[in-house]
Amino acid sequence: MRLKHLLLASGLLLAADGSAFAAEKFAVIMGNIPSANQFWALVEQGALEKGEELGVEVTALGSPGGESDIAGQIALVEDQLTKGITGLAIAPADPAALNPTIEKALEQGVKVVYIDRPGGVSGITYVGTDNEPAAALGAQHICDNIEKGSDVAILQGVMAIINGQARAKGSHDTLEACGMNIVAEQTAEWDIAKGQAVTENIITANPNLRALFASNDNMAMGAIEALKGAKVLDQVMVVGFDGNPEAAQAILDGEMEISVAQRPYNMGAIGVESLLKLINGETLPPVVDTGAVVVNKDNAKDYL
Repeated sequence: MRLKHLLLASGLLLAADGSAFAAEKFAVIMGNIPSANQFWALVEQGALEKGEELGVEVTALGSPGGESDIAGQIALVEDQLTKGITGLAIAPADPAALNPTIEKALEQGVKVVYIDRPGGVSGITYVGTDNEPAAALGAQHICDNIEKGSDVAILQGVMAIINGQARAKGSHDTLEACGMNIVAEQTAEWDIAKGQAVTENIITANPNLRALFASNDNMAMGAIEALKGAKVLDQVMVVGFDGNPEAAQAILDGEMEISVAQRPYNMGAIGVESLLKLINGETLPPVVDTGAVVVNKDNAKDYL
């Protein structure tokens, strides 16, 4: 009997420390399935590895219909709530649309953090990149290396979410301030195929295009295919955003100039770690900036 009491006491102590005995169950709801975008694959990897380290059960899921699948994302959250999760890290497809579901999670006692993109419920910590200055960093490279007054274009992401808006603003304001002629600003919704199609239209209408800022690397890779097809890749500087492995390879191959690297692995890992801190009664700052860095030929091998 004494041994049984000791074992029970040990289990309670381990649970208080956040080990496997605590049986915390976290869901990481991403903007897309990992196989569709290397960015989300790295978020998933960071979340799962941090969960294993902390002894937390982590389920990482992406919206089945892609970045704009609001209903699909809501369904994922609802399903995880029925399975008794205690923590939720989410990249909301549409902050306003997700608000009722997030509020429901909070009412059930679930701890919540936003990852990659801020949401619409106040008081919830955002873990991710400060997107406007990060986009400005990429656009400034164009300013520093392309003649003033040149024709440039911007491929925007999904403009219903804050990330898309912030990257569009950061790139636009910077290119405008340095005297570039912005001939097109169009969304390609974070998608490779749409990035290619939109860029084909842009270069048809603007044969003197000299640079293109893409708000993520998927769209940049699509733009590269369009430029290669038109045999003008050597005339147009392509700047991406995310620092994905495929973008790093394109930089080494001379097809992409730079990419502004986020730290998606950190978003997943810090997101999980932050949820456990909340469960343990700790207070988080409103924003945890995971940072950004320029990927160029000098450091691209580090991002493969």
